[in-house]
Amino acid sequence: MAYDDENIFAKILRGEIPCDKVFEDDYVLAFNDISPQRPVHVLVIPKGRYIDVDDFAANASDAEIAGLFRAVGQVAQMTGVSDDGYRILSNIGARGHQEVPHLHIHLFGGADT
Repeated sequence: MAYDDENIFAKILRGEIPCDKVFEDDYVLAFNDISPQRPVHVLVIPKGRYIDVDDFAANASDAEIAGLFRAVGQVAQMTGVSDDGYRILSNIGARGHQEVPHLHIHLFGGADT
């Protein structure tokens, strides 16, 4: 599957659609989910054109991989969920219920996850 430059996260990264930004650096953008499932529900996405974890693991640079996972930890600290615990989830493909074909990690916290 080829990357779709018209997916909603690509548009958010280009600034065509606004988001409620939580964190941003050279590799990652993190923003609050528009339909949160927990008190804290942040989406952490790489800035690169990656469809899912498989694509990211195969094609991202070491710096991008490290940057994504460091950002998840930073967002957990920033939102205060690292003390009580949190859950991360990335859906992959149709059977994994992936809705947007751009790698994204859900970070859930603030209640039983």
